[in-house]
Amino acid sequence: MTPTFDTLPRHLAVIMDGNGRWAKARGLSRSDGHKAGTEAAKTLVSECRTLGIEHVTLYTFSRENWARPKDEVAFLFDLLVRFMKREMPSLIEQGIRLRILGELSELPLTTRQAIKMAVDRSAKGNRMTLNLALNYSGRDEILRACRALAAKGLAPSAITEDAFAAELYTAGQPDPDLIIRTSGELRLSNFLLWQAAYSEFYFTDTYWPDFGTDELHKALAAFATRARRFGATGEDAQHDRAPAGDES
Repeated sequence: MTPTFDTLPRHLAVIMDGNGRWAKARGLSRSDGHKAGTEAAKTLVSECRTLGIEHVTLYTFSRENWARPKDEVAFLFDLLVRFMKREMPSLIEQGIRLRILGELSELPLTTRQAIKMAVDRSAKGNRMTLNLALNYSGRDEILRACRALAAKGLAPSAITEDAFAAELYTAGQPDPDLIIRTSGELRLSNFLLWQAAYSEFYFTDTYWPDFGTDELHKALAAFATRARRFGATGEDAQHDRAPAGDES
């Protein structure tokens, strides 16, 4: 039976970490770990959709990940393409819209084509938005937004937080209420640096392939106990999420 929570994040973001260590501990290849990681991602997305979480962002591939061995990078992109093709009917049936955060022009042609098809086919989904942070860098996203504002020739006084946020990949979506990181690491790793200003964090030693629904429920239960003040103090402090922008 699916538990109920007094408070759920409107936007949940996840740094999926530990596929390689999970595989090594079992005498398996890193490829096996990545395959298991995709199944964990499928489980999490489906459960978030059931619970009613509106936005989920998964840190899928960072710009720093290009430093990994070429065969591993090629396998990751091939796995992504196969996963999207296999899961697209389910995403559409569940009303899940796919969006991509990151610089796609640097990806292999077959990967870009598969992504475009998946984004187009899922565009009418209105029950949940699934963001894949792919070839993503938080610092690069901030620089990209600065360049876009400069190109528009805005006066300094016109460069507001709202104007800046409108140039980010996440434009039109609320900032993440909760960011989960698996495998015991305690850092953001260049992920959603602007958007994470008032996010709650949940760290677990569990490797990503083992992060199932029970682990998700533990994280959500912990989030439900947090008093979110957004910089305020005292009796008037907010104990829930800040107002968020409408979905574009």
